[in-house]
Formats: sequence, structure tokens, C-alpha cells
Amino acid sequence: MSDDMTSGVAFDRRMLEALICPETYTALAYDAERQELISRAAKLAYPIRDGIPIMLVDEARELES
Repeated sequence: MSDDMTSGVAFDRRMLEALICPETYTALAYDAERQELISRAAKLAYPIRDGIPIMLVDEARELES
């Protein structure tokens, strides 16, 4: 398996403009290194798996304060 497959497919940054946090309805920041979408307002990080953002609060990682 190549590095691209293990680290996930590249995320289309243009999609970021259309996505908002389902918890707070605020804009998200893209963390390319961790392959996550960050909601600073909700203090949550939504994972991106195989190039697909998982926009479920139950799947999000809580951010440290």
C-alpha cells in the first residue's frame, strides 16, 4: 500500500468553503498534517478518511483547551 493510501486521499480544499461545523454552524479550518477539519467554536476535530470528511459529532475528536 502506498503512502497516499495510508495517509488518506488528498482533500479537496475547495470543498472546505462549503462545509460548516454541524454543532455550531461555523467555518472549519483544514489541518493537512492530521487530515482533520477543525471547529474552533465547538473545540472538535472532524476526521477526513479516504478523502471524505466525516461530519458526525460522535466521530469527532475533542480538542484540548
